[in-house]
Amino acid sequence: MDARTALGLRLTSLLLRGGGPATVEGIASWFGAMQAQDVNSVLWSLGARLPGWSLAEVNAALEDRSVLRTWPMRGTVHLVPARDAHWMLDVMGSRSLTGVAKRWEYLGLDRPTVEKAAELLGAALAGDRRLTRAECLAALTDGGIDVAGQRSYHLLWYAAQIGVTAIAPHVGKEQTFVLLDSWVPDPFRPSRAEALGLIALRFFQSHGPATRKDFAGWTGLPMSDVKIGLGEAGKALLTVDVDGVEMIVAAEALENPADQSWLALPGFDEYMLGYKDRSLMASPADLAAIIPGNNGVFQSTLVRGGRVVATWKRVIGPKGVTVTVRPLIDFTATDHRRAAKALEPFAAFLELPLTVKNP
Repeated sequence: MDARTALGLRLTSLLLRGGGPATVEGIASWFGAMQAQDVNSVLWSLGARLPGWSLAEVNAALEDRSVLRTWPMRGTVHLVPARDAHWMLDVMGSRSLTGVAKRWEYLGLDRPTVEKAAELLGAALAGDRRLTRAECLAALTDGGIDVAGQRSYHLLWYAAQIGVTAIAPHVGKEQTFVLLDSWVPDPFRPSRAEALGLIALRFFQSHGPATRKDFAGWTGLPMSDVKIGLGEAGKALLTVDVDGVEMIVAAEALENPADQSWLALPGFDEYMLGYKDRSLMASPADLAAIIPGNNGVFQSTLVRGGRVVATWKRVIGPKGVTVTVRPLIDFTATDHRRAAKALEPFAAFLELPLTVKNP
């Protein structure tokens, strides 16, 4: 298939053409994991795939404990199905612990200190308690642990990485933490091979057509585990040729024809973050604008027919949301109108009037 056909199929896989699961849990399960280090981005990532849902409705759904946030791969926060958190941490997240001693040395930490911190957090959260980040750090300080500087983030990360804690939904603007075992009393425990097959199937059904390197980059797994995962997935996945590049897609995927639909997506969306090679979606020059300074901070994007054509920033006020659009191509008057139309679902999600600026 050509790149245009592949992009159309990819948008379908990413659930950006509708017709996907109709719940937060269903969407998280379809993807396996969704980039979620920026909570506002992942909320809109969900909202963009749940037409008609409001921010309040998504936040309410997050409270049913069917999904949670943790560090399941690459040392990065993702939204995952709650029952899958344990095996994801075991199979992929544990790789982030390799070489952690060097980080401890840099931060002035050691194993007894980080293990004590995890024990203190476990005790503070016992009894199905839910504490804010500040309350968790206070518990560590009261227990004699220095949480100054980057030590605070690392200690919270480590406790989650070893399966003691997890990130619960925000309360207001406050991040909260819980005991993983309290929120997930009945975790799914597949064998390692089964887990690799499951995450391979979920990645390619939600991102395909994509390459093996995309999958390895997304999970942080070595190519030996990628091979095992693909073998376990078996005939559920197919190999396709995209302009001479070997890619993989779910066998049940439907090849929808390419179209010129417009989408307004958050910066930290699987649309961009799910791939090592982003050339199907944006040129090198456009990527430089999407990730200014190549600093890992992705701008929100306006997408037309699967290609990025603009970035956007929003300012939320008491009376509405103002969005500034910065085109990456020459916009016609029609393009400006369609961009504004594509942003309307975002404003509806926030339940606020929309103002669009075009500097």
